Amino acid sequence: MRGSDDRERSGDGGARPGLAAELGAEMGERATLVQFSSAFCAPCRATRRVLGEVADMVPGVTHVEIDAEARLDLVRRMGVERTPTVLVLDADGRVVRRAAGQPRKADVIAALGAAL
Repeated sequence: MRGSDDRERSGDGGARPGLAAELGAEMGERATLVQFSSAFCAPCRATRRVLGEVADMVPGVTHVEIDAEARLDLVRRMGVERTPTVLVLDADGRVVRRAAGQPRKADVIAALGAAL
């Protein structure tokens, strides 16, 4: 994805049951797009729109948005340094791609290829 740092800093790869419980949301059947956002982040709003559109287009893909300010524990554990940060999780909840900054729709679709 554009703006990607492609480093997987989740340590254990984020096993599905633990990460799903931490996210407080249902994981996608095939993949999950996790977005870390903050309230006054304009690129976060645009990222929300892009990820929502992709999740609506691709069956089995879910978009989950995390308020970075409210979830500092998870931000630290996942190595998020700025918002927006997007993690692409596979069906098992492992981080397969990550990017910081506002992604383009085509880049998100391409990144999903690693998860599907």
